[in-house]
Amino acid sequence: MSYVGPDFEPPQPRRRRGPLTVALAALVPGALLGWLVYETVGGPGDDGGSGRAGVRSSSPAASSAPSDDAKEPSASPKPTATPSASAPAASGPLKGKVVVIDPGHNPGNFQHASEINRKVNIGTNSKECDTTGTSTNDGYTEAKFTLDVAHRMRTLLQKQGATVKLTQDGDRPFGPCVDERARIGNQAKADAVVSIHADGSGAGNRGFHVILPGAVHAGAADTRAIVGPSRDLGERVAGRFVAVTGSAPSNYIGDGGGLVTREDLGGLNLSTVPKVFIECGNMRDSKDAALLTSGAWRQKAAQGISEGIVSFLRG
Repeated sequence: MSYVGPDFEPPQPRRRRGPLTVALAALVPGALLGWLVYETVGGPGDDGGSGRAGVRSSSPAASSAPSDDAKEPSASPKPTATPSASAPAASGPLKGKVVVIDPGHNPGNFQHASEINRKVNIGTNSKECDTTGTSTNDGYTEAKFTLDVAHRMRTLLQKQGATVKLTQDGDRPFGPCVDERARIGNQAKADAVVSIHADGSGAGNRGFHVILPGAVHAGAADTRAIVGPSRDLGERVAGRFVAVTGSAPSNYIGDGGGLVTREDLGGLNLSTVPKVFIECGNMRDSKDAALLTSGAWRQKAAQGISEGIVSFLRG
């Protein structure tokens, strides 16, 4: 996602979290190997990035997406007010645990401008229901990316015994809105929620970052109880993402450790259960786009995020 629209405005001035960078490195003994792999596909640009994300497009690009080994789901004409339910959980170490995966945006959002532009209460103020998301320069949309990664994660986590629910599965024409996305995780009493995204920043801005909830206590928002466990979840997800994908933390947002704290996102502010967002890469950079459009790399992304969730839930 680029930082425009509901939940996704330009980041607030960042807070120095030097010790967290050290903690992230300590979490993953194999991280150095991941960095070496990242360098083989092209490291961060020499300019270090602008520290600011670009504007997302209002509709998917007209050109066709790159060839890919994943089947893209299509939205049904009827909306649904309930999340996509998991198949019966298998036996495994996560038996009894509930994970909610939130695939950012919806492939049909661009056809429902009035619906996704309506304001909803995010606890501290009001923002638009949702946005269209961004896309690569060749037209591969963030909505397709997030849904594909979510499907791969669901398969991996179900094999560990978890009950997995998706906030949307391409089974509704638009949405859900950001407040409903938070509500789905809360009502499921999820042990962990991860919202999947990809950024839309400028060329040369590369890498991933995990967004953590800040301490917010205003209006209907009260994140104080989830700040600690969400940080633990985020650090583990970031650590395993580095190790499995070989991607480096963002060179344009955050302090180099792949962790960013924000207090302006309704999807986090309204959550009552541990929740983080992950921006898996920058769709507008050609090197990151080459990874994001690769089914093999998306499998690694799903594995890295899932391993972080498993690590968090097993303690």
